Amino acid sequence: MKKLTVKDLTAEEKLRLLCSEGFWHTHSLGGKLPQVTVSDGPVGVRKSEYDEKGVWKRDVPSIAYPAIQMLANTWNRDCARKMGESLADDCIDSEVDILLAPGVNIKRNPLNGRNFEYFSEDPYLAGTLAYEYIDGLQSGGVGACLKHFYANNLEYNRFEQSSEVDERTLREIYLKPFRLACRAKPVSAMCAYNRINGVYASENKKGFDILRKEFGFDGAIYSDWEAVRNRTAAAKAGLDVEFPFNQKNYEAFVADYKAGLISDEELDACAARVLELVYRCEEMRKTRKVKRSKQERLAVAREIAQEGMVLLKNDGVLPLCKGTKLSVCGEFAAPGRCSLVAGGGSSMVPWQGELFNLPKLLGERLGVEVKFDAAFWPKGIGSNWQKAHKALLYAEESDVAIVCAGTGADIECEGNDRDSMRLPAVQENMILETARRCSKTVVVLFAGSALDMSAWKDKVSAILWAGFCGEGGGEALADLLTGAANPSGKLSESFPLCLEDSTSYGTYNDPCVARYQEGLDVGYRGYDRQGKEVAFPFGFGLSYSSFEYEGLELSVGEKGLTVRFTLKNVSDRDGKEISQIYVRPAVCFVYRPEKELKGYTKTFVAAGKTAVAETTLEADAFAYYSTAQDRWKTEDGIYEILVGASSRDIRLQAKIAVKDGKIVL
Repeated sequence: MKKLTVKDLTAEEKLRLLCSEGFWHTHSLGGKLPQVTVSDGPVGVRKSEYDEKGVWKRDVPSIAYPAIQMLANTWNRDCARKMGESLADDCIDSEVDILLAPGVNIKRNPLNGRNFEYFSEDPYLAGTLAYEYIDGLQSGGVGACLKHFYANNLEYNRFEQSSEVDERTLREIYLKPFRLACRAKPVSAMCAYNRINGVYASENKKGFDILRKEFGFDGAIYSDWEAVRNRTAAAKAGLDVEFPFNQKNYEAFVADYKAGLISDEELDACAARVLELVYRCEEMRKTRKVKRSKQERLAVAREIAQEGMVLLKNDGVLPLCKGTKLSVCGEFAAPGRCSLVAGGGSSMVPWQGELFNLPKLLGERLGVEVKFDAAFWPKGIGSNWQKAHKALLYAEESDVAIVCAGTGADIECEGNDRDSMRLPAVQENMILETARRCSKTVVVLFAGSALDMSAWKDKVSAILWAGFCGEGGGEALADLLTGAANPSGKLSESFPLCLEDSTSYGTYNDPCVARYQEGLDVGYRGYDRQGKEVAFPFGFGLSYSSFEYEGLELSVGEKGLTVRFTLKNVSDRDGKEISQIYVRPAVCFVYRPEKELKGYTKTFVAAGKTAVAETTLEADAFAYYSTAQDRWKTEDGIYEILVGASSRDIRLQAKIAVKDGKIVL
């Protein structure tokens, strides 16, 4: 097939090329071009099958990996790369060219129904992990799609909401993860539904110019599904492909071209990028080779789930000992209820088998018969205390009682925001009643974003955050609860005490406008500035091991400031410690957050041993965005380097100076 250029296409062909063919394909121009097949992600390949009339038949089964929030909780670049590589194999199996992932939008508010699809409240953590995910995916010959561009931080009225946000905040918080992820050269990006300061994301030329000219993005940009309001305005702004095909929009697009409302130059620019995407994907197909078996990919899903689960509280009840008389309740733990441990919407993947059977898995590891009763559905539908009676009797007779609670796809879902940070009342009551009957109650939480646990947190012995852990989550959870594995995850978002403490409270879900009045003070930045207590701080997570930090050393090299220190495992269990490096200006002439994450590392330390942890901060770790000069700028002065086990648990610190833009020790 001849490789076409823009000059080979008629105006009509160019116009048609900029609109998809159906739901999941770029247009072939009657067979003149190879087609690009896209599929929903980011935690599995959601490919649909249709009959000869185009009617949906089914979604093709595929491996369901942990949600992106779980990947972020690993703080593990290798895990992010492995997930991308494994997803590439899944895409090859399903003949998919581009996976519509990852999403790098910031978790601005705990209620966002799509928080589980995003990495973090912190742009550095989000961007660096997204880089590894993209690089891993594309190394397997499958394209990534960076989304949702940009300032898309809620689901409520998402087609019309305008994110009203100042330029500095955009640059330092909401655009930064896109900038960092673009270093991996994703083949495509997707615009969001919302408006940014009144301009629809699909028509936001300013944003597209930043993406291409400043961030070095050289791929094609296409719309989120049905995000285009005016096809001509979108094309003039730089949007290349509209998904899915919209006959009305296409006819208006053609009419506008004939009326001279879009120039040939503008049309050619978009068409050239689509052609480049088509042929880039064709070249990538030549390199494709499945690298991991299905079982190896399932092992990756299990590893990410295990490293992404976070132990939030433990009074010594965990890990469980062999022979422990144990009861489990909650529909989340029931055999085959995998769909409950995932968020809803376009990211959902058809589950395979009944891998998630927690009572059975725990019983096998402990050598006991675990008593189980579902007791309640997530939202409390059909639940009553009569139905829960059996579960409570089991708890009363047990040494340890486990309550599996959470939200699930019915509560956390694309297109809707949560209405509360609290668990449904039936679940809170079940936790409290179980804790009354069993002094050692463990709560396992399946959710995609922060929860308010104030009603019951102090009444239970342990809390394990299992998140939306995917189909490998059952095995991972059983390993962690029984001590076959050591918890090593830490929170990639702050858990405020209540919704009212959220830094965006009161400015989040206005019917028309989301005013980002908190500015830079998103997540831990805001809680630090306000001096607010939190339930669990950003970067927090317990282990069955204990670690001491010592011997902080700093050195300057070509790549930036290297931070080196020693971790000592003062326990009898091997473990992994996530260490975080924050930067704080001692004196500043413009507002700067109290501290900001600029580096992190995850280090294995054997029981009773020490290990050296090391990471390098790039030069822009000390910079802020100057709106007056429209550029990133580093102030001369003294900066504190803070090394901690969380944002609120700083263990080591030192000072450096910046003079004439250079680091001086």
